[in-house]
Amino acid sequence: MCLLLPGNRNGTEEMKGFWTLLMGCMLAFCDISAQEGFSCQALPDAVFIRMQGRSYAEGCTTPLEDLRYLTVLHYNKDREEQQGELVCHKDIADDLLDIFRELHKAMYPIERMVLVDEYGADDEASMRDNNTSAFNFRRISGTKALSRHSWGMAIDINPRYNPCIRRRKGKQVVSPDNAAGYTDRSKKHPYKIERGDLCHRLFKAHGFTWGGDWKNSKDYQHFEKK
Repeated sequence: MCLLLPGNRNGTEEMKGFWTLLMGCMLAFCDISAQEGFSCQALPDAVFIRMQGRSYAEGCTTPLEDLRYLTVLHYNKDREEQQGELVCHKDIADDLLDIFRELHKAMYPIERMVLVDEYGADDEASMRDNNTSAFNFRRISGTKALSRHSWGMAIDINPRYNPCIRRRKGKQVVSPDNAAGYTDRSKKHPYKIERGDLCHRLFKAHGFTWGGDWKNSKDYQHFEKK
């Protein structure tokens, strides 16, 4: 909180300037207070213990010093405020904090946001529960290639309602496996991400690509940065 005292010059003009400065300081203080619930820090030991052998699997090649632990506030579709957490790469940590602050202000609905380690780093289980998550050292489903999640450079938002849709051996494959009812993107529902909505605009403005724009498959939950 700022404290400024007027001197002995012209009283009226000085007091006017004094109160302008004082109000500015109060607004800045309120803005700082409003950011409680949002934080970024190097990976704490207690968080790494939760991740070790799970999302930070044996053989993980991502240096621990490249990862950041974020806390953010978000609302669910019932407008209930919740405390969320993420692990991501340091290069996108500030981006994600900015994005989630804006989503929070707009009460953009996100159902759940806990570390994927709460599901034993089982990506399918996390998605089935509509959990938003970022870092997880793993391969892209059905391939030998590492996912961008392996470096913490990707995030999946409201995944059950924004599924990944691929064709494999001539058949449609939907992930998670309980998301078949949400493959029709003409339907409306609270957790749907669509081109031009606030979530899509914010991620695009911060330089992310969206899996909903992919040609050979669609991953509507997925945003990543190169």
